Amino acid sequence: MSVYILPIKVAFIMFGVLGFLLVIPWLVYSYRKYGFFSLWASIVAYSFIFYMLSALFLVLLPLPSTRNTCAFQSPNTVYYSLKPFTFIRDIFKETPIIWSQPRSYIQIFNQSAFWQAAFNFLLLLPFGVYLRYFFKEKRYWKRAFALGFVLSLFYEVTQVTGIYGIYKCPYRLFDVDDLMLNSTGALFGFLMAPVILALFPSREKLLVKAEKMQKSHLVSPLSQLLAVLLDYIFIKLTFSFTFGLLTSSGFAEMMYITAGFMVVYFVIPLLWGGKTIGTSIMRFKLSNLKGNAPSWQALLKRTVALYLPWLLSTLFNILDHMKLEMESHFYVIHVWVTMAIFTFISIMWLTLSIHAVFVMLKKGKRTFYFDHVAEIVPRKKEANS
Repeated sequence: MSVYILPIKVAFIMFGVLGFLLVIPWLVYSYRKYGFFSLWASIVAYSFIFYMLSALFLVLLPLPSTRNTCAFQSPNTVYYSLKPFTFIRDIFKETPIIWSQPRSYIQIFNQSAFWQAAFNFLLLLPFGVYLRYFFKEKRYWKRAFALGFVLSLFYEVTQVTGIYGIYKCPYRLFDVDDLMLNSTGALFGFLMAPVILALFPSREKLLVKAEKMQKSHLVSPLSQLLAVLLDYIFIKLTFSFTFGLLTSSGFAEMMYITAGFMVVYFVIPLLWGGKTIGTSIMRFKLSNLKGNAPSWQALLKRTVALYLPWLLSTLFNILDHMKLEMESHFYVIHVWVTMAIFTFISIMWLTLSIHAVFVMLKKGKRTFYFDHVAEIVPRKKEANS
């Protein structure tokens, strides 16, 4: 059992990293496809990622301690087994079964050959369940079997090539029985999937709700926050790949992002009829209370409302990084000013967090403070078409 713990641990760590990196892309995809955040769809997607990572690492790990794996193998080592059903012979060869005594049949569960075959059968069984969730209909069983075979072949080729040349010699066997058991397991999972999927919300219900949400004129609060975040990420990325490559000055970054706020949150929607980069990705735009493009005064108010929390936090970071000697006459003043600003910033972000939670609980019936002060309303493009 310990041989399976390491791969699952590694898969869990990799899943944590990938899961964090994919949060924003997944949320964007969800809102573009369904018009809302589906917890069930997220569970399916993330569990599928974790399963695929676990299956891959179970096949490949543990890795050899050296690239020169040939040094630990005899010159006549055979790296493949092309004779089918060898696992059946191995199971009965190791098992002291007496056919006239049914009690002896239980001995089969004590043999490593049996458990190795069972592992290969079960490895892609969940893959078949996921395929049934995506394909829905039973008539696609041939496609499921073929995909299971292709995935198993990928694993076997990866092994026999020493992970495509990373290791000089293969460290695991290419086995045709593994192909058969993996593919059969995927097919079995595909056929038995309705029993498992009956316990969870169907994909049809998800699509029905998605169609209903697409017809609604309300823009979900999380979608609005994602649009703001996407705009800010655009500003940060453009700095990192331009001026950020030339200087590490915090002041230069502050000036660039200040200009970026004006361009992305004010100039672009002013010229683009109420659309920013983020709102365009999330498929909505900004408008005034009458449904028309917002005025420059309204966009300026919104930009300032978004900019001020960032500015105050940035100024606090600059002040906090200022180092004064304790003998300095300004040291006590610096400490008290820093503490006062820290308290103010903490209260500000706590208030904004509570405000964001409250708006999200209202499910689009209330607007965020930066839209409220500017009398701006987020509207889906389809609503005005």
